[in-house]
Amino acid sequence: MSNPVMEMAPAVTPTASAPLVVAQDLARTFDVSAPWLNRVLERKPRQWLHAVDGVSFDIPRGQTLALVGESGCGKSTVARLLVGLYAPTRGRFMFDGQDAHAAYRSGAPGRLLRRRIQMIFQDPYASLNPRWRVEDIVAEPLREHGLLSDPKALRERVGELLRSVGLSPHDMVKYPHQFSGGQRQRISIARALATRPDFLVCDEPTSALDVSVQAQVLNIMKDLQRQQGLTYLFISHNLAVVRHVSDQVGVMYLGRLVELADKRTLFTQPRHPYTRMLLDAIPKLHDTGRARTPVQGEVPNPLNPPSGCAFHPRCPHANARCSAERPVMQTLGGVRVACHAVEEGRI
Repeated sequence: MSNPVMEMAPAVTPTASAPLVVAQDLARTFDVSAPWLNRVLERKPRQWLHAVDGVSFDIPRGQTLALVGESGCGKSTVARLLVGLYAPTRGRFMFDGQDAHAAYRSGAPGRLLRRRIQMIFQDPYASLNPRWRVEDIVAEPLREHGLLSDPKALRERVGELLRSVGLSPHDMVKYPHQFSGGQRQRISIARALATRPDFLVCDEPTSALDVSVQAQVLNIMKDLQRQQGLTYLFISHNLAVVRHVSDQVGVMYLGRLVELADKRTLFTQPRHPYTRMLLDAIPKLHDTGRARTPVQGEVPNPLNPPSGCAFHPRCPHANARCSAERPVMQTLGGVRVACHAVEEGRI
């Protein structure tokens, strides 16, 4: 008989084969119009919010892509598109060679796909049912997907999952309010791992935690990735966290990717002016006493974005072309970047 533990945690080494996750021109538009009667009386047109507008990336097996950017740039919408909580207005999400959104709408293929793709939410206080014991919370995916039904086998599997995230099997009889924030997030991770997924979408999983607890949770996630060959999309606005966990980093601004590079290149040689601005705002130990450059200006209203490059009102390198023509993502020097100034060699 095969060993179920060994089957649960295969050692997967990233290879040069096809990426596990491929997003192609993903877009999501929301109708945020006033009610019909208000529009008629006030003679207002419909309003559309382009939350995500043509995002493309891929993630090799066993690696982590981090998406960063200011609040409201569309990071969490990308996460919800990938797990099927939103349907795309345009574009495709390919997972392991199949069209994921087409599979989500089907029967058995959709259920299998949802087992392989799981999500860890931002707020461990809101994502766990306060009326359920930990045993029921972690066992829910196993019951929902019909993976285990025997009560004894369920308890053993829940205990195994709790041990994998640094908790005790004895914790399964407790309720979420009996745990700290970091422990609750570990319970969320254990629940996400219950179906033995290949791909985890992590929507700011440590932002609601204290700094010391963040490190513990991140280290658990890194260890699980090594042990089980997991692939992560990690969403964050904390660049220090991103530097710790990522292999690639994508920088988003107003619904679009403006730069995508491997972690080392992006942190040492940022190309896009917005990326430079974000990195320059980080305090550095060796720069004690030097005035830091704050991130200039405010994010424009997404309901009325600027013409041309959306960043041009805040960009020190903007010219007439930037305000009139929207840049497209190009590969320049091994980095994908959408910037006229970089393309023209002005920076």
